[in-house]
Amino acid sequence: MSYIPKPKVSHPGLAKNKLGLTIRDYEGGLSTLCAGCGHDSITAAIIKSCFELSIEPHRVGKMSGIGCSSKTPGYFLSSAHGFNSVHGRMPSVTTGANAANRNLTYLAVSGDGDTASIGIGQFAHVIRRKLNMLYIVENNGCYGLTKGQFSATADVGSKSKRGVANEMDPIDPAAFALQMGAGFVARSFSGDKDQLVPLIKAGLNYNGFALIDVISPCVTFNNHEGSTKSYAHVRSHEAEVNVVDFIPARNEIAVDYAKGDATQVTLHDGSTMMLRKLDQNYDPENRLEALKQIQTHQMKNEVITGLLFLDPKESEMHDMISTPKKSLREFELAELCPGKEALEALNKSWG
Repeated sequence: MSYIPKPKVSHPGLAKNKLGLTIRDYEGGLSTLCAGCGHDSITAAIIKSCFELSIEPHRVGKMSGIGCSSKTPGYFLSSAHGFNSVHGRMPSVTTGANAANRNLTYLAVSGDGDTASIGIGQFAHVIRRKLNMLYIVENNGCYGLTKGQFSATADVGSKSKRGVANEMDPIDPAAFALQMGAGFVARSFSGDKDQLVPLIKAGLNYNGFALIDVISPCVTFNNHEGSTKSYAHVRSHEAEVNVVDFIPARNEIAVDYAKGDATQVTLHDGSTMMLRKLDQNYDPENRLEALKQIQTHQMKNEVITGLLFLDPKESEMHDMISTPKKSLREFELAELCPGKEALEALNKSWG
């Protein structure tokens, strides 16, 4: 991917965290996404979260697959380790990295296509393995790099710009994660930083697999009325739509509303989306209730947001398979390959 570095200039009066770092130390390159893209709002939330948590940038492993969403790790934590993997294969690459070095904080960014289509098999298995990571889905319901076709998360009845309605049932990443046994499941909206930042901070601190499904508007392909995720999905091959050579600048969509309330969000094209936050009495430790809430609000055409489920007793992969506390990368060759005698002794121990 292209990488445009930011100028190394910052105001001397910027606040510093416990490490003595400013928020500029948590930034990455300049974004090449469309102006107003919801993914950039998520990037800003990640930067703010890591700064406020005083996470050491070089102790983070940022992972991604392929797609608009998977470009975003280039825009935060420039000092972190990073791996941009094959489409849909980010979970297995992250599993390998985590197995080799369990002492990093793993922050993975994926998209609805990368997660719910080609990568759904790997998504399922990284959940059941309880890999210690924060998995953020930047969910816009379309394929932004291939002219906005419906993705697997597009809702039934959601219309393309041509007026064609999606007839296939959607895959809900949050409901899927709940059914697969994830210990931390949340949903948010990219324009609601007040909600998203705390969720990211909680996910980064969770010991086990944490998922945040973030509805993230695409200003290029979902800019019409009738799309439930507020973007156009299907483009024809007509000359006037084959090449998008000018994307007008947009302002970030931001919302501010109380827990338990619903609000109607007006998107760039004038279409609307209904959001509802969980109320104060909601029990996030009840998995069945979380699934019920998702389905109930889907029937009302509402996107429910907040911390949907939390298992406070969740374990992670290394606990399950009893790996040593020392990371694999720290072992000497003699420890990893102790020789023929050790192998024979091991075989004898098994009778």
